[in-house]
Amino acid sequence: MTAVDVALFVNIAGSLVLFGGAAVLALGWAFRAGQFENFDQGSKSIFGPDEPVGEPTDEFPGAPHEPGAVPRAEDPHPSGVPASGGR
Repeated sequence: MTAVDVALFVNIAGSLVLFGGAAVLALGWAFRAGQFENFDQGSKSIFGPDEPVGEPTDEFPGAPHEPGAVPRAEDPHPSGVPASGGR
């Protein structure tokens, strides 16, 4: 092994230990803080009175606005075949 190989190995191993340790600490904090206790409440915490749950309040630019209608995007693949080959 050359000095470059050793330096590369030390950097990669150190990064794995550092980021792995940070992930374990973050997961431990989340459990202690009760972040996993009520997913339903957490998922609704981003909504407010001006944007109720389940009601879209945004629309696409240039789309005609009809009261009560849900805005729809135009077909991104007019030929019916996606760019990825249909997979």
